[in-house]
Amino acid sequence: GIPGLCVGGKSTMSSVAVLTQESFAEHRSGLAQQQVKVTALNSEEENDPPTYKEAFPPLPEKAPCLEAAQEPAGPWSKIRPIKASVITQVFHVPLEERKYKDMNQFGEGEQAKICLDIMQKTGAHLELSLAKDQGLSIMVSGKLEAVMKARKEIVARLQTQASATVAIPKEHHRFVIGKNGEKLQDLELKTATKIQIPRPDDPSNQIKITGTKEGIEKARHEILLISAEQDKRAVERLDVEKVYHPFIAGPYNKLVSELMQETGTRINIPPPSVNKTEIVFTGEKEQLAQAVARVKKIYEEKANSFTVSSVSAPSWLHRFIIGKKGQNLAKITQQMPKVHIEFTEGEDKITLEGPTEDVNVAQEQIEVMVKDLINRMDYAEINVDHKFHRHLIGKNGANINRIKDLYKVSVRIPPDNEKSNLIRIEGDPQGVQQAKKELLELASRMENERTKDLIIEQKFHRTIIGQKGERIREIREKFPEVIINFPDPAHKSDIVQLRGPKNEVEKCTKYMQKMVADLVENSFSISVPIFKQFHKNIIGKGGANIKKIREESNTKIDLPAENSNSETIVITGKRANCEAARHRILAIQKELANITEVEVSIPSKLHNSLIGAKGRFIRSIMEECGGVHIHFPTEGSGSDTVTIRGPAQDVEKAKKQLLHLAEEKQTKSYTVDLRAKPEYHKFLIGKGGGNIRKVRDNTGARIIFPTSEDKDQELITIMGTEEAVKEAQKELEALIKNLDNVVEDSMVVDPKHHRHFVIRRGQVLREIADEYGGVMVSFPRSGTQSDKVTLKGAKDCVEAAKKRIQEIIEDLEAQVTIECTIPQKFHRSIMGPKGSRIQQITRDYGVQIKFPDREENPAPVVEPAVQENGEESGEGKEGKDTDPSSPKKCDIIIISGRREKCEAAKEALQALVPVTIEVEVPFDLHRYIIGQKGSGIRKMMDEFEVNIQVPAPELQSDIITITGLATNLDRAKAGLLDRVKELQAEQEDRALRSFKLTVTVDPKYHPKIIGRKGAVITQIRTEHEVNIQFPDKDDESQAQDQITITGYEKNAEAARDAIMKIVGELEQMVSEDVTLDHRVHARIIGARGKAIRKIMDEFKVDIRFPQSGAPDPNCVTVTGLPENVEEAIDHILNLEEEYLADVVDNEAMQVYMKPSSHEESKAPSKGFVVRDAPWATVNNEKAPDMSSSEDFPSFGAQVAPKTLPWGPKR
Repeated sequence: GIPGLCVGGKSTMSSVAVLTQESFAEHRSGLAQQQVKVTALNSEEENDPPTYKEAFPPLPEKAPCLEAAQEPAGPWSKIRPIKASVITQVFHVPLEERKYKDMNQFGEGEQAKICLDIMQKTGAHLELSLAKDQGLSIMVSGKLEAVMKARKEIVARLQTQASATVAIPKEHHRFVIGKNGEKLQDLELKTATKIQIPRPDDPSNQIKITGTKEGIEKARHEILLISAEQDKRAVERLDVEKVYHPFIAGPYNKLVSELMQETGTRINIPPPSVNKTEIVFTGEKEQLAQAVARVKKIYEEKANSFTVSSVSAPSWLHRFIIGKKGQNLAKITQQMPKVHIEFTEGEDKITLEGPTEDVNVAQEQIEVMVKDLINRMDYAEINVDHKFHRHLIGKNGANINRIKDLYKVSVRIPPDNEKSNLIRIEGDPQGVQQAKKELLELASRMENERTKDLIIEQKFHRTIIGQKGERIREIREKFPEVIINFPDPAHKSDIVQLRGPKNEVEKCTKYMQKMVADLVENSFSISVPIFKQFHKNIIGKGGANIKKIREESNTKIDLPAENSNSETIVITGKRANCEAARHRILAIQKELANITEVEVSIPSKLHNSLIGAKGRFIRSIMEECGGVHIHFPTEGSGSDTVTIRGPAQDVEKAKKQLLHLAEEKQTKSYTVDLRAKPEYHKFLIGKGGGNIRKVRDNTGARIIFPTSEDKDQELITIMGTEEAVKEAQKELEALIKNLDNVVEDSMVVDPKHHRHFVIRRGQVLREIADEYGGVMVSFPRSGTQSDKVTLKGAKDCVEAAKKRIQEIIEDLEAQVTIECTIPQKFHRSIMGPKGSRIQQITRDYGVQIKFPDREENPAPVVEPAVQENGEESGEGKEGKDTDPSSPKKCDIIIISGRREKCEAAKEALQALVPVTIEVEVPFDLHRYIIGQKGSGIRKMMDEFEVNIQVPAPELQSDIITITGLATNLDRAKAGLLDRVKELQAEQEDRALRSFKLTVTVDPKYHPKIIGRKGAVITQIRTEHEVNIQFPDKDDESQAQDQITITGYEKNAEAARDAIMKIVGELEQMVSEDVTLDHRVHARIIGARGKAIRKIMDEFKVDIRFPQSGAPDPNCVTVTGLPENVEEAIDHILNLEEEYLADVVDNEAMQVYMKPSSHEESKAPSKGFVVRDAPWATVNNEKAPDMSSSEDFPSFGAQVAPKTLPWGPKR
């Protein structure tokens, strides 16, 4: 450990003493006398502060070089070097002497309180840290006096206290006390002990020392030295190396005590903690010589048979040499128990003591270890603020463990209570560098971070993240510096963590909270079951339909994936919007199919049992009846109505089944659960449900298998009448029992067919295993010429699988390859979107179809005449040789499989060849058929699955061509002709609608006919469904009194009459001027014209007030029917009288009242004026411009600086 350390630094710059190796060594040898001088200097300086001139002397004018070299001239030479007034000391309290050893309390609890108390009491600054050996290191810095006091307090309060006594002649006590007790105080401070000396009247010569073990030893040594010096008897000092001192002292100082008794000499051996080698002997001359001789003898004996040697090893490697729990070291010490191995904290060497031979062996072993470790290991230390340590460590240490594993290093992060920033990385040199780099990057990112937890219901997380994460990406782009962490969906947590710069995190939080608020409002959701085959119609080409529904209803619509067998479409949004979208989707389905909907009444108490656990029962009925949709009312609604939707005959079937079951349920319902391994289910159900249907027909019971969503995958439920269920149970149990009876069998398969079974990672075998209860089929490894295939599984399954393999082989044996010639230009349309049509044919006919490679630029060969169905003339071998126009390679499609299947597939392919027909459509309708941006034609092409081509406008042709499958063409043609009829009807209607009429009306009435913001005219337009055009005021060429009305003839006439009626009313109107005192205008008009509008509405008149600056400010004009005008004028004049009385009163009052500050402030403000200001001294007598936001910026708002031609002002 490090004893109290005190160093006075000599640096003129810093005020903190620096701890160097030399000063450290100096201290250890007990030289620490400078302190006293330091304080003296400082106190002297503090009393008379230097003058300004002294402190900041002007530089010498110009000293000649030579002189400068010897002695800097002028006042500079007088300056005294400033000594550091702050010193730093470090002490170490070993684990066994720590008062508070409870590890959990580090940084809290008693220890911390004591330290705070010491800091307040003494004014020194304390820093605690835990060393590796769990000792306590305390660094104390401050003024010398404070440090010494603090040290004493620390020893007294943080270290366990021991006490010892030392006996010296009574007459020497006063030398220990010193003048005015100074020596004693100094000794106590230096050794951090309490020394009690008996009073002069007490005959005892025992001095009691209390303190730490180390302190006691030191104090005792010092006291004995003082005593020895006072002893007038002979004194001899003997220099003996420190390591031999224990041998001289003996166990528990037994040897030295015996020596002292025998010889009557005092022998003073310095304690281990004091770095002195000399042993002091005091006593009578002869006895003293005898004692010295005895000590020398012990020393010489030991020196010959005993060796001390050291191995240099960097101190950071020590823990690896010692090993986990000292394992490595134990190996050496067990072999050589006499060798003592010592590691000194902070020193790069290991000391060995013991018999010479043993020491040499141990030294060799340790050297080998060190060498190996140095080659393999390196270390680095980095500084990272301790508050980020837990982020570096990561959740459950995930982050740090990843770095440790990745770079093969060990990382030591100090425990939280140490408050230390030093992280140490040790291990493979390259790994250490990489780990260091990564940790520093992580730390720098966290430097200015804040972490905030947002509570967001988990169900919204997916929405916030968005499909494929596009919404969260948007948020992250908006707040690039914020890290947003969503919890793992499995953890069911609602806490979303934001981390990043404080203000960014705040902004992001607000943004996300607003988003969540919107989501909550928009998160109503309903599910609509729609038959799978209509999903594509709901989606529309390129998603056009679904997009339109989404946009118009403002909802989110999720469709199940193509390959899933779910039919449910989920709509999410505001409730009303969801209902509207659902209505539209159902309407599409209804239109497309002969979907019927029937309602069946079933007592609501039976609904739950009909639905079954998690809907398993009802699902099995829906699947059996071709996938109809059965909808039960929501629970608790009390309704008995169950809705069945689907194709007519399926609905009937489902209705019968439901009613039958309901009846059965009411009379006698019985269920039994069976268990069977999931892999057997497919086999039990049989191909296309054959096996299970047999059991159902025989017994009349329903059998329900688990779906992929069910938790319990082994559970099979049988329902029905008791005897039916038991019967079915018996049959199924027999089947399952057979399945559990595992057999192994083999069959012969010609090696040439093996590839078919194992290609595509054994897809065919996987399918067989799925279908036949998980049968294991093993083919011999490729390369061995064996033809034996083994099957292992349930007996029935193995048999069935063998049969299936036989069938596949027969198919392969009977496989032929035929060619089908179809021009290359049609290949794409035959394949269908993503090859779906071709996949359908290969599945239906069990054949393989290979398309030729495309020929990039086919040579312009004259095409042979293609017949209507797309078969080219000249097919077959003979044709090839004779006919020069034999099919091109890129037109030949190859089909392989069984002959009859190939032929059928060929026909199916040829049926897919598109055919073209022409339809005559008048040219002027083409643009309407194409529609806005081609939307009309696209819709027809999607609906009829054909391609429609309209000739270019410049050709003026009436012929439209339709290309597609023969089956679709008739529908498409009929659809096109229907559209033509519609358009022709529209044209005729348009002609009728474009009847025009003009009315002559004096322009002064136009504003009245138009009305406020066009209200009057809009009403006439909508009521009569016409368009009304007023003349353009700026256009001189137009007659200004003509109004044009366009629409159906009778509508136009009705609109004309409505306009003329208004004009008639307007012509009867009169205008009168009335004089109203201008002071009451504002009150009559009212706030925002509210009062005047009320009057105008009440009397059906128009009132105009003069504009400011009019020649007669009191003239008001009233317009309307004569009797209304009279009444309105009376009413206004009454008001004027009433309001004027108030105005006169107010004016009379104003005379007595002092003008309000409001009035004063109307006067232009002079601003803030000062005399003798800097700008006043210059000639341009200009006050500061207070309106300038640059000279007088407002608080908080950012001011854009004025841009000057020369860039910003410096």
